[in-house]
Amino acid sequence: MSMARRSILCSVSMFSLAALPGLSGGWGAAPDGDAPLPASGDAPSPASEVSKTVFQHGVASGDPLPDAVILWTRVTAGKAGAVAVTWQIALDAGFTRIVGSGALLTDEERDHTVKVDAGGLDPGKTYYYRFIALGGSSPVGRTRTAPRGRAGRLRFAVASCASYAHGLFHGYRHIAARLDLDAVIHLGDYIYEFGAGQYGSARHYEPAHEIVTLADYRARYAQYRRDRDLQAAHQQHPFITVWDDHELANNTWKGGAGNHAWPAEGAWEERRAVAQRAYAEWMPIRERGEELRCAGRIWRALRYGDLVDLFLLDTRAWGRDRQADPGDRAAIEAPARTILGRDQEAWLRAELAGSTAAWKVIGQQVLMGQLPQDLNTDAWDGYPAARQRFFELLDEERVRDVVVLSGDTHASWAIDLAPAPLDPARYDAATGRGALAVEIAVPGITSPWLTEEQARAAEPLFLANPHVQYADLWRRGYAILDVTPERVQGAWFLYDAPERPQVDEVFAAAFAARRGESHLRREEAAALAIDDPPEAAPRVS
Repeated sequence: MSMARRSILCSVSMFSLAALPGLSGGWGAAPDGDAPLPASGDAPSPASEVSKTVFQHGVASGDPLPDAVILWTRVTAGKAGAVAVTWQIALDAGFTRIVGSGALLTDEERDHTVKVDAGGLDPGKTYYYRFIALGGSSPVGRTRTAPRGRAGRLRFAVASCASYAHGLFHGYRHIAARLDLDAVIHLGDYIYEFGAGQYGSARHYEPAHEIVTLADYRARYAQYRRDRDLQAAHQQHPFITVWDDHELANNTWKGGAGNHAWPAEGAWEERRAVAQRAYAEWMPIRERGEELRCAGRIWRALRYGDLVDLFLLDTRAWGRDRQADPGDRAAIEAPARTILGRDQEAWLRAELAGSTAAWKVIGQQVLMGQLPQDLNTDAWDGYPAARQRFFELLDEERVRDVVVLSGDTHASWAIDLAPAPLDPARYDAATGRGALAVEIAVPGITSPWLTEEQARAAEPLFLANPHVQYADLWRRGYAILDVTPERVQGAWFLYDAPERPQVDEVFAAAFAARRGESHLRREEAAALAIDDPPEAAPRVS
């Protein structure tokens, strides 16, 4: 893209931020004559019809720091023009101990979304927040800051791939009920761009056509955020998110997408710009100037005390070379081929080399482990030189205790990450000798891969690979990542038939890696939940 064209697109996508400079860490302008509400629990009932109309998309929080967290909502105004919004954050769900508040404006330039970077908070603490506007009050949200210094245990839900058209979001409802979580790590495909009937038919999309324009992407996010199960997960937990391809278009790479037709769907640069803008508006991700809305940078790091450094990557849209044809070995094996881009690779090297956390957790989109039976050139198997550079980075910088989180495949995997896993002289499946990291990959919340019958036939083939410790190729669900200084455990909770009104979630498997070993071992049970977690934010019926 030319610099002139990039400047035009950036100026369009940044208009609302330039026009609304913000107050108290928020993206919006201070309303004239308005001040934050007094420190009391007085507010309209979130159960009133006015409140339900104004705040029909719920609340959300994300990107926790030890002293700050992003708070999000959207107001439905019913007419054009600016809307004054007040926000409050408190130590209790009754708002008798308010510790922060502010007021700002939002309007149609941000699709009437509101995002606040609430600072001045204490580390490792649960807070409750709400928004007030147009005579209504939002549901109370619950969030949690990251710890600072010594941390004894952390728990994250890990999720991906939620095709609205393939059923109900049962996994999100179950995640909402797990009140002992520090955060939800979402690895992408939060929305899908397809039109009605193009991929799944259990529920119908709004709009019914494939989304291409800014109005289309906004409408699709709005439909997702009216889902009660997704609202519940956002209400109870902060989310840490990255996009995969469907937030833009299927099989995105840095210069286009498999599911983008030019000229019928316009220039890819314009579609990408509006998709990024809608993502920034609707997701509780921290915006740093023009990095997200304009440049499309989502790769970043979050610290969880001395226990976890969490590195969020973009293997999808930032620097990825175009996916190669599976039969084009010369293109696949090209030494310069990259899935991250050289600048993101350099950033990751510096971050990992400088990390002193017990565990280095990498949240990214596509499967890293080698699967020779199914050459997926959209995954790291299509970028072997980039994967080898990642392994060399770990070896050369002596980076240990690395956990890679992956989504995208709509399947569950536990994999030892080794440069040569099929060579018994370089990798020992019994001990993990030769492995440099481990991979925990999660299925879709609803998105399918194989049928049960197909999976029963295929799973033994994949498990014949010595580094593949676990595979479930048909059930949907999520994983719980439980982290202590001694070990990290991934536990999968799965279900079938998400199109049904109710599903039976089952504990499917647990694998753990001990500190100092890059080897996943099966464990008989999931780690126990933390006793007496902070109270839930009250649901609005």
